[in-house]
Amino acid sequence: MPDTFIFGMEVFLNGLMAGVLYALVALGFVLIYKASGIFNYAQGVMALFAAMTLVGIMEGRVPFSHLINAIFGTHIHHFGWHLPAVFGIAFTVAVMAAFAWCVQKFIFRHLVGQEPIILFMATIGLAYFLEGFGDLMWGSDIKKLDVGLPQGINLLIDETTYGWFGYGFFIDNLDLVATVIAALLVISLIIFAQYTKQGRAMRAVADDHQAALSVGISLNFIWVMVWTLAGFVALVAGIMWGTKSGVQFSLSLIALKALPVLMLGGFTSIPGAIVGGLIIGVGEKMFEFLVGPLVGGATENWFAYVLALLFLVFRPQGLFGEKIIERV
Repeated sequence: MPDTFIFGMEVFLNGLMAGVLYALVALGFVLIYKASGIFNYAQGVMALFAAMTLVGIMEGRVPFSHLINAIFGTHIHHFGWHLPAVFGIAFTVAVMAAFAWCVQKFIFRHLVGQEPIILFMATIGLAYFLEGFGDLMWGSDIKKLDVGLPQGINLLIDETTYGWFGYGFFIDNLDLVATVIAALLVISLIIFAQYTKQGRAMRAVADDHQAALSVGISLNFIWVMVWTLAGFVALVAGIMWGTKSGVQFSLSLIALKALPVLMLGGFTSIPGAIVGGLIIGVGEKMFEFLVGPLVGGATENWFAYVLALLFLVFRPQGLFGEKIIERV
């Protein structure tokens, strides 16, 4: 079997793994847009803030320690404890739920009925505020996140592929875990949206706010619930990306790679976020492998956006999005 084909198979599998990580971020966008029509620019910063909060809670860091020390001349940085990952995640989920309540109460409750561009601008402001607030609360240093997830090469896949092809594939254990978690998350969200009372209410709000209000559905409750779910998804994405590359400012930029995923999969489709992520992940890796050497490389920086542009031209609603019908 040609070496190029074998290497291509390894690149393909790694592209699938990368696509799952992109899809985890895109899921948060889909949840909020599906229920409220708001494109949440702050989703990437939410992942960063959730990961920073998890590290801070697990390591027993004192919130706003730099500010407290500057004002009072103290040198307090840690409480002196280290919490297990399960307790840290539970506390972080509570923090993200409180964040969702604050967002609804202090921002979007006052913007009901406004134009979509105004809501979008509000999420941009929220993103910058949350990023600065997170740095002030936990510090801007690069943080190591370790919740006990396996990392490094998967020896079983390495040994199996070596026996088959004479070449061992490098597949990261963390990527495999992320794939399983993403699959469970998508299945859970679909079941929630289709078969629970709150899920059906969320879909009703997405279809028509006024009709949902007329049958007694609370918009405030639904939007707090949706932002809480999006915060939980951001936490999951933050854990995966933070474990992989450290908790740092660049983590917030993963939202930019989620945009082409949404354009391919559709802004209102939960399965579409996964499929779009896989297409982007595999596409950019294979394009770099096959075409990159011919054009000077670095195609991963722009391939996803060019592919998304083509979709906008020929199928603007994405693969799984609702068909756009306009009166002319």
